[in-house]
Amino acid sequence: MVGVLGERVYTAEEVDAAVAAIADPERLKHAQEVVTHAAPALQRILGQALAEGGYFEGAQTAETRRVAEIEDPEERLTAVTLLAAEESRVAMFVGVAVGFELARELMDNAKED
Repeated sequence: MVGVLGERVYTAEEVDAAVAAIADPERLKHAQEVVTHAAPALQRILGQALAEGGYFEGAQTAETRRVAEIEDPEERLTAVTLLAAEESRVAMFVGVAVGFELARELMDNAKED
């Protein structure tokens, strides 16, 4: 996997090392504060990205309806748990993409100052 942020190209090894480095909770403290501050706006961006990507149409709606109609409580609980996990994965991927763009915007603004 190779990603691009601004003009810099990152190798899979560099991304893996960066992910390992930010696994330390202290390292994430400032980022968590920034995200908490920006949460309402980020939530709107996530919802917009999911809607524009068609996530809330068709298959997702049908799967939600199917899960809601499962009669057996244990089976329904399992299905709801799986649906929530899948929605979380999709949101995480969109969130990472938004994070890359936010980082690029912050870097571009810092260069202008």
